Amino acid sequence: MTGSLRRYARSFTGFERDARIFLLATLVYGVMLSLWWVDFNLYLTALGFDTAFIGIVGTASAAAAAVAAFPASMLSDRIGRRLVLILATGVSAAGIVGLLLVGSSIAVIACAALIGAANQAFSVVQSPFMTEHSRAEHRSELFSLQGAISTGVNVVAALVGGAIAATVADLGGFSTADPRAYRVLLVLMLAAALASTIVLWAVGDDRPRARRRDWRTLEGRPGIPWVGEPLAARPDLARRRGTIRVGMPRISDRATFGRLVLPGFLISLGAGQVIPFLNVFIEGKFGLGLASLNAVFALTSLGTTLAILFQPALARRVGKIGSVVLVQGVSIPFLAVLGFSPILWTVIGAMAIRNSLMNAGNPIFNAFAMERLRPGERATYAAAASLAWSLGWVIAGPWYSLLQATLGFTAGYAVNFVTIIILYTIGTFLVWRWFHDAEPRPGRSGAPARP
Repeated sequence: MTGSLRRYARSFTGFERDARIFLLATLVYGVMLSLWWVDFNLYLTALGFDTAFIGIVGTASAAAAAVAAFPASMLSDRIGRRLVLILATGVSAAGIVGLLLVGSSIAVIACAALIGAANQAFSVVQSPFMTEHSRAEHRSELFSLQGAISTGVNVVAALVGGAIAATVADLGGFSTADPRAYRVLLVLMLAAALASTIVLWAVGDDRPRARRRDWRTLEGRPGIPWVGEPLAARPDLARRRGTIRVGMPRISDRATFGRLVLPGFLISLGAGQVIPFLNVFIEGKFGLGLASLNAVFALTSLGTTLAILFQPALARRVGKIGSVVLVQGVSIPFLAVLGFSPILWTVIGAMAIRNSLMNAGNPIFNAFAMERLRPGERATYAAAASLAWSLGWVIAGPWYSLLQATLGFTAGYAVNFVTIIILYTIGTFLVWRWFHDAEPRPGRSGAPARP
């Protein structure tokens, strides 16, 4: 057993230099993201905003993310992934500064939209970046490790952030439900966003012009992992040497492209009704305080981290798609427990297991999609997938607000949970139906057919 674990741990080594730097940036920026998802809605509650307004803020953030998806994709093809990542973290920092300085409803919506757009740009670019800075034999592990870091940092950030806010509240003589406690967390978010911007400056220049120069230098040398370069950066794939393609690349197989995107859209329609508001749901149903809520979300993140790290091993055994469908399918019954159980510990356990299983397959499916697409289509797919996810949340946010306003807390959430169960089931089935035979069976040689 020990030898197997040691061999499995070694499979997470051998990454390229820029990939390792990006993992560090993911770790630092993940602090900002985790505090944003866990505590921002609670901050709005502390400011006195009702659940309907919180739904509007979530919708504005998702709408801004949807608008930013394709511009971020095309901009990264033109100026390189690195600069777009730096812009994303910098804009996030600017949005947090705005939240610290102003508190009106319009300003809150504007700042949330700015941060949503920046987070979307970071999300769109990260998968093409990792594909272009990894060899095929390391790709599943790289994607999984990046996903594990993104969720694993939630454990520390949620626990430490909640403890710091509680300590400051005690020293200041005010409650942890006071907005001042949450502003401490906003300061931590700002520091993390600025630190990740600094880390990303260490990534090598990947602008198309610089990449063409490096290609001439490295051309002919074995082992150089250029397998994922975008068309704009590959002189051997451009129409003529020295040309940079600008604009939306042509999709070679629209049917496959659409099938890669649609299941995620269906799942986002369900997730957008519940996931952004789980903190409000847990607080409203069981009356947990700030520190306890952060501990609950830290527990769920820990489970997700472990599940993601072991997902590559499952993918090697049953295939990428088989592993994705397996973990997502098993997670669906726990949604019913999460939504309808009156016992706190069962809700926490169901949330941890559901979160772990449902999110474990995402990095593997992203790696599968990147390998099914041509180099120039990867950023476009990342943008389309992120846009579909954001659109799902744009639609789901007003629906959540409408249910809360008309049905109330308990009945509104009951409808939300029934809907998410149905949509998750359909999305998971479509992934299996369309892609279960798109890769060779484990243990057999050969590569999957080109789409």
